[in-house]
Amino acid sequence: MGGAVVDEGPTGIKAVSVFFKELMREFGIGYSDTAWVSSILLAMLYGTGPLCSVCVNRFGCRPVMLAGGLLASLGMVSASFCGSIVQLYLTTGVITGLGLALNFQPSLIMLNRYFNKRRPMANGLAAAGSPVFLCALSPLGQLLQDHYGWRGGFLILGGLLLNCCVCAALMRPLEAPGGRQGPGPQRPARRLLDLSVFRDRGFVIYAVAASVMVLGLFVPPVFVVSYAKDLGVPDTRAAFLLTVLGFIDIFARPTAGFVAGLKRVRPYSVYLFSFAMFFNGFTDLTGSTAGDYGGLVVFCIFFGISYGMVGALQFEVLMAIVGTQQFSSAIGLVLLLEAVAVLIGPPSGGKLLDATHVYQYVFILAGAEVLTSSLVLVLGNFFCIGRRPAAAPEEAPKPPEDVRVDSREVEHFLKTEPEQNGEVVHTPETSV
Repeated sequence: MGGAVVDEGPTGIKAVSVFFKELMREFGIGYSDTAWVSSILLAMLYGTGPLCSVCVNRFGCRPVMLAGGLLASLGMVSASFCGSIVQLYLTTGVITGLGLALNFQPSLIMLNRYFNKRRPMANGLAAAGSPVFLCALSPLGQLLQDHYGWRGGFLILGGLLLNCCVCAALMRPLEAPGGRQGPGPQRPARRLLDLSVFRDRGFVIYAVAASVMVLGLFVPPVFVVSYAKDLGVPDTRAAFLLTVLGFIDIFARPTAGFVAGLKRVRPYSVYLFSFAMFFNGFTDLTGSTAGDYGGLVVFCIFFGISYGMVGALQFEVLMAIVGTQQFSSAIGLVLLLEAVAVLIGPPSGGKLLDATHVYQYVFILAGAEVLTSSLVLVLGNFFCIGRRPAAAPEEAPKPPEDVRVDSREVEHFLKTEPEQNGEVVHTPETSV
């Protein structure tokens, strides 16, 4: 069930982008004002990461996800009654964004609880749920807009988001056999946010690279449908581009997870992630030369491959850099930093489009930003944290411990080191 909710924020944004043209006509606004809807939604998804961690540690994954599903649905239903773009910012952006965030992070945590040894592959398969729903939601959004308008479409999508509550109900928590009392009293003693992670140069480099990457990563999916419509492509065929992107993404994520899980590849996953970002940025640059529908289809195919690789590797690489103990703090801080970049990325692309009325410039800007992030990560890794893969053989005895913990579904770890139970069970080591 993790695939149904992992990475659902970006999926929702790509689906909502189908309604952008109609929103612009309804409220008499430009591309940049409309793009703020997706930016606020993404900012809530990423920026509330630390808050979601606190909620999960206090109440558990299942209740938090149930509340998140209700909020996400409430936001979309309320948006269908909005009379201004500002109201849409508050409903679709803030309320729905917060609801999706309360589903996003618990799904990562639960995935980590269920898997360890084969976590990269599990992450790739779970993350494939995002493009699966994208393939369905993009044409569905266009169909709803054609038959019911954007208001009716938002209302129906709000009802569909209630399925997040169903996913939450199926998130079975793992507990110690015999109802051990160890886990309960130790949870409040956990550190909710460990800022000492900033002392790790590898983490700082990763955080900077990830923030720069997010500036351009989500821009092409937001604008590709409007780009096609601007070329005179019918609305239904334009929306089909996101279906193509999502279909390719379905296979790219588990494949990337499988490759990253190979014994010879896993110690060098940072370089694989750098290549994925470089591939994505290069795809954006070449996509800027597309002048017809066929060119945009080819762009979406290669963008789906590179985007899937990035999605499957980004948090797996973060854990490889900071390690198990600091990952829970690191992921919250990285998401918070990326939230700032998310607020800048799509609106800046919209501003550029309003000023030039040339979609190619938007894709060039996005590609340059993602390419820069890949160079920051690969060069920083080579000079600052490049020695870590070489040191991996010295730490070889540690991975088998993780494997034993996972093979016993946490119970073995509870028996041998109960004082660390809270740290391991609640650490969201996963990738999306």
